[in-house]
Amino acid sequence: MAQRGIREHDAKVMLAKYLPDYIDNFSYEGELALVTPDTDLEALAAKYPWLKKKKLVVKPDQLFGKRGAHGLVLLDATWDQAKDYLLEKMNKEVLVGTTTGPLTHFLIEPFIPHAQDDELYAAIKSGYQGDSIYFSMAGGISVEENWNQVTKIEVNIMDDIDDIDLRSKLPSSLGDRLDQVADFVRGLYRLYADLGFAYLEINPFIFEDGRIVPLDVVAKLDDTEQFWQRETWKDLESPEPFGRALSEEERYIKDLDSRTGASLKLTILNPRGRVWTMVAGGGASVIYTDTICDLGFGGEVANYGEYSGDPSTEDTYEYTKTILDLMTREKDPQGRPKVLLIGGGIANFTDVARTFKGIVMALEDYRDRLKEADVKIYVRRGGPNYEEGLKIMRRLGERLGVPIEVFGPETHMTRIVPMALDEGM
Repeated sequence: MAQRGIREHDAKVMLAKYLPDYIDNFSYEGELALVTPDTDLEALAAKYPWLKKKKLVVKPDQLFGKRGAHGLVLLDATWDQAKDYLLEKMNKEVLVGTTTGPLTHFLIEPFIPHAQDDELYAAIKSGYQGDSIYFSMAGGISVEENWNQVTKIEVNIMDDIDDIDLRSKLPSSLGDRLDQVADFVRGLYRLYADLGFAYLEINPFIFEDGRIVPLDVVAKLDDTEQFWQRETWKDLESPEPFGRALSEEERYIKDLDSRTGASLKLTILNPRGRVWTMVAGGGASVIYTDTICDLGFGGEVANYGEYSGDPSTEDTYEYTKTILDLMTREKDPQGRPKVLLIGGGIANFTDVARTFKGIVMALEDYRDRLKEADVKIYVRRGGPNYEEGLKIMRRLGERLGVPIEVFGPETHMTRIVPMALDEGM
């Protein structure tokens, strides 16, 4: 399953909104404010009066961890101090690990004084055989150093969380908080399963006046749940990893993807690479890319992506046109040919001929540029109406004067990769 990270702000909004439905007498106010470069800070304070009444925490919210270790967390701050911090840090380039990028999103929430010894840890992670729940009384920044103190509770695929005696599996040293933590973990797991999470970590959470409060949250969603979660996820943003800005072409395909029931994905890895792919299906795209790398051409892979879910002729045309435009902008500096692999497995319901019509339209538009860039094309496809689709592609090669090798399901899915790399490179 594909996983996509969401902002801590959005994860906490989900906890505040939905977790009370899963835990009796649970209350989390969810006082949260997200700040971007376009945020009017005075308008924000008017919308959230607590910003001027409480001490605050301010931290980047851009899918990277160890923010405190990088000196990027402001604690116990007044509103004026928070504003000064935001004005200083907003759009500032910082180095996080080995990645450099600008700070563009910040989370503000109330500061809750507590001792480090009071920090608890809970996480849920999905795996092939089911889910794993993790809990530790040594939470916070020390949890990894004290991983031997983490309790792991397995929830197999066919298990019902309500049938698992969490109380007996959690540390008895929780004392009079044992029942409350067991209820919290059980409710958290039910929310996790119902709302399509693939990973959820609360590190730490604390007790304040007898109630549980999550301080730091990391969350990833299972992308295959998108259709079923269209209501609960409708306001969620799926940000890019820190330090990676989308190109104009990637943004265009992402927007196209959002407006269709099909799946259209594009990531540009090396715009000067000589091996370009247009692969039908997410799994097939992984297999094709792995095969190219296994054959020693990893440095020449130009892009990664997929088109699947029976895209329309128009959507396929726009997707293909975007790849061809990138591929043919310049010739290889050493005069070597370029290769386009149009591949995929055997489709279940995608009309191969229809999607190939969109590809053909784009190839016709780029005929001269394909010749100029010395592009060779290798096609392998199977599925509904594939014979007609392959016939269309064969005729196209003859008509355009561009080398196009065409193969059906009788040829192993990735067999065209060594053919292309041996003959075309």
